[in-house]
Amino acid sequence: MARQINRRDFVKGSAAAGLGFWIAGRGAWAQGLAPDVVASPNEKLNVAFVGTAGRAGNDLDDTYSSGLANVVALCDIDDKDLGRAAMRFPKAKTYNDFRKMLEQKDIDAVVIGTPDHTHAVAAAASLRLNKHVYCEKPLTHTVHEARVIQELTAKYNRVTQMGTQIHAGSNYRRVVEIIKAGILGQISEVHVWCGKEWGASKTPEAAEPVPSNLHYDLWVGPAPFHEYNHAYLPAEWRRFTAYGDGTLGDMACHFCDLPFWALDLGHPTTISADGPPVAAGCWPHSLTVNYDFPARGALSAVKLTWYDGDRRPAKFAEWPKSARVGNGVMFVGEKGSMFADYGSHHLYPEENFKDFTPPPKTIAESVGHHKEWALACLKNDPSATTCRFAYSGVLTEAVLLGNVAYRSGKTLEWDAKNMRFPNAPQAEQFLHYEYRKGWEL
Repeated sequence: MARQINRRDFVKGSAAAGLGFWIAGRGAWAQGLAPDVVASPNEKLNVAFVGTAGRAGNDLDDTYSSGLANVVALCDIDDKDLGRAAMRFPKAKTYNDFRKMLEQKDIDAVVIGTPDHTHAVAAAASLRLNKHVYCEKPLTHTVHEARVIQELTAKYNRVTQMGTQIHAGSNYRRVVEIIKAGILGQISEVHVWCGKEWGASKTPEAAEPVPSNLHYDLWVGPAPFHEYNHAYLPAEWRRFTAYGDGTLGDMACHFCDLPFWALDLGHPTTISADGPPVAAGCWPHSLTVNYDFPARGALSAVKLTWYDGDRRPAKFAEWPKSARVGNGVMFVGEKGSMFADYGSHHLYPEENFKDFTPPPKTIAESVGHHKEWALACLKNDPSATTCRFAYSGVLTEAVLLGNVAYRSGKTLEWDAKNMRFPNAPQAEQFLHYEYRKGWEL
């Protein structure tokens, strides 16, 4: 049931959760060691899927095509999408309510591909039932939810993976190796930009008839209820604060994953955001977010700046043509800079690196993002996934703090251990919200 969020609930166990990434480490695969997860040819994972179309459909396809999964349950609030998936997997039981689905006894693992606002509720329920969990990005809709999911993951010790599929790509691994080898020296700045735009100027006003194939109340789930309007779904929910997290929530877990991985980033200490005036219930069409990360051992402090929509770094026009593209990451170091996107990377000044020899490969090639998770589930090894919730939960917290800074209009000093803003306690209202009755985290 819905419950009032109080300070004790908010910070309970947060010290351990906040350090979870550092304590757990990154696992053998991220250390560059050959994966030792070997499943029996006859051994498969019984997997349930929350969501069957769009991004969730891709997760269904990729998990099944790993050859390691039996599809035993399918859940969707859209009867048409559910029907299409059921035709492909006729032995799977079908549901509209994932809470009912989780009562099915033969489920080993759950894949969650719903809109952001139901990620945490579905993940928490699955973890409490001792299921392994794969969840799309961002891991959660709120900062508070991200911390709770990390705590539950540590408590139940399940195999987890957040859906940042590009993390499995070879290019990201080569970039991480270059940064960690010190080729650019200490990194002081990182600029991350994305040309997508998930913003709105106002929330839908008209109440429209709910299509007969939609179980709309189940779609709304824990969020504040708004009457149905076609502007909410499919996909457009990302524009609205009740259900999505804007462009930042949609894409920063992909692009900021690279500097988080390469630079061992954790919790930021200061966050500020610049965007158009806040429109009630809506995310902005463009946003700039500044994060300050402290020194980490021998690594220097880092200033990371995110830009989306039509916003770009101040020196963008002066950069080489190879870096002036719609999406990317620029690392600025003592000895040079490096641009990277999903499939390429370039070192600058180019003349200084014309004879560059890449460092030895220390990060093994991935067997595939979904297969990595399925193999780890079969071995029951929570450390064998590279985007497990102990890591991706911290990444998600940092990303979503940018939205908190935008909505609050303040430069926020973040006390990660206690989940407080000592200089702006009024901004803490944006760390979570009150769920509708009948739902719980």
